[in-house]
Amino acid sequence: TLTCRAGRNAPLSTGVKLLDRHWYLVSASYDAASQELVVAQEPTLDYGFRPTNAEVHAKLGAEIGTGGAFRLAAWNDGKSAAAHFNGKIDSPRVAVGLSRGADRQQLRDDPLDGATVAAWDFSRGIEGIHVTDVSGSGYHGRTFNLPTRAMTGWNWDGSEFDWNKKPAHYGAIHFHDDDLYDCGWATDFTVTLPPALKSGIYCVHLTQGDLEEFVPIFVRPKRGSSTARLALLIPTASYWAYANQQMISSWSFDELTSGKFATFNAVDRFLEEHPGFGMSTYDLHSDGSGVTYVSRLRPVLNMRPKTELWQFNADTHVTDWLEAKGIDYDVITDDDLHTEGLALLQPYTCVMTGTHPEYYTTRMLDAVHAYTGSGGRLVYLGANGFYWRVAYHEALPGVMEHRRAEDGMRGWISEGGEYYMSFNGELGGLWRRLGRAPNKLVGAGFTAQGFDHSSHYVRRPESFDPRAAFIFEGIGATERIGDFGTIGGAAAGWEVDRADLALGTPPHALIVAEATEFPASYHWVKEEMNHTHSAVNGDTCPLVRCDMLFFETPRGGAVFSTNSIAWAGSLSHACYQNNVSRITENVIRRFIDPTPIGECR
Repeated sequence: TLTCRAGRNAPLSTGVKLLDRHWYLVSASYDAASQELVVAQEPTLDYGFRPTNAEVHAKLGAEIGTGGAFRLAAWNDGKSAAAHFNGKIDSPRVAVGLSRGADRQQLRDDPLDGATVAAWDFSRGIEGIHVTDVSGSGYHGRTFNLPTRAMTGWNWDGSEFDWNKKPAHYGAIHFHDDDLYDCGWATDFTVTLPPALKSGIYCVHLTQGDLEEFVPIFVRPKRGSSTARLALLIPTASYWAYANQQMISSWSFDELTSGKFATFNAVDRFLEEHPGFGMSTYDLHSDGSGVTYVSRLRPVLNMRPKTELWQFNADTHVTDWLEAKGIDYDVITDDDLHTEGLALLQPYTCVMTGTHPEYYTTRMLDAVHAYTGSGGRLVYLGANGFYWRVAYHEALPGVMEHRRAEDGMRGWISEGGEYYMSFNGELGGLWRRLGRAPNKLVGAGFTAQGFDHSSHYVRRPESFDPRAAFIFEGIGATERIGDFGTIGGAAAGWEVDRADLALGTPPHALIVAEATEFPASYHWVKEEMNHTHSAVNGDTCPLVRCDMLFFETPRGGAVFSTNSIAWAGSLSHACYQNNVSRITENVIRRFIDPTPIGECR
């Protein structure tokens, strides 16, 4: 119910419950002469059954102070913000001389009415943290902890889905009591890295008794330089998307999607007990709405060693293998790529991805496409990559936005009309839906997922094409490739991709190997289903498969794709003496050789 607390007076409530997910015009007015307080709520949609409008009056025994800051969605309890509001607020106003319902309607519709003291228009400056007072009084403000903007307002009528074109219909901000941008922790210590430190992934190792903690550091070469022909592109955008994800405790269907009992690790337990570290883009706010903004300016507890074999920890399989094989490499990150674009990649003969580069900004995708189109070699060691479009903020460091629009494998679904990102105005969602399916870049795109058992590859006839001979040097014609590994027990699994000419797989691409023996726990991706039916799992759907691909690109470049998240988990088997390791080394050694590959011009 709507309740007003006025100074030291007893709170005044309408006593009528507001309907969830419905817009109301709510107001509180005070007559200083009579000391009367009026609190009212008026729904914008009247069902005509059990009305939820109300207006209550009360005489106050003490005057209301007017000093101090004006706050929305929380109040100050003397120490910090408290009593946070969960929900949308649109068009807040402060005025004098208005107490009747008609006056309130007029103020809502005409913020520049002569009685207006302040009128904040949240549809202005949507991309930033500042809010504008349009009354002329100059009572401008700012948001804290990045409540969600570019939200449909009370007057949104579905006539426009792009807030850039009709901002007046996007005057709402969605506040959450668990929004978090920057923890703001004080600096406890600093670490000075040696100037000659080799590029790579390092950690600060903290210990206290039996407790330990790791703080990862990505060391790249000096800007504009390189120290190796190979670059490992660390998918930090995807790390941020999954940062502190709590799906195991919040998803009711976690066990159904994984095909096994949910098992909490130390990070899961800690985040369950200490929710103040923020969430991932897979989680829900406390009011049930999806998490749209994620920040790295907080402890990211699942981005470190000794955690689940996913994202960062899975990618350490790759760096471990590179070190074991003595292959020189530089480490660069998505954050660098977004800032520097193609110039970051150009010094390298070959760029290799991590296991799951799922989230990409437009700048990042443009840069990788330009790289492969100008002679660069790309080794895609993962799956479900280049899948979602995201946005970095141009002014606020360390924060990323994601809208789960239209389709795809999603932890939640963006509301209608809220598909366009607030940071840059771009349409969010799948890159496939935006005309840039990953098949056009790496030859394959996301086709299935399952999280209990992985599968092995077998060579296809195309693997004996002379163009692919270097890939399978030392590999037998009938060898089962990767029937071992730390991720599901084999090299093809967790999430897998397949080729599809209709989605942009180059016509000259060779599908050199494939994995098809997946259990029923693997399911075909929903964005490809036109209708519900039963032939969607590893037992019944031929599209639940994993294709290994190779193709040449212009100016002597090439692309090699394993199209499996689990691939890297097989690299170290038998002390690195295995066919997954051999194929990977064959490809890397050829790709860092500057001799042109193939006949593409």
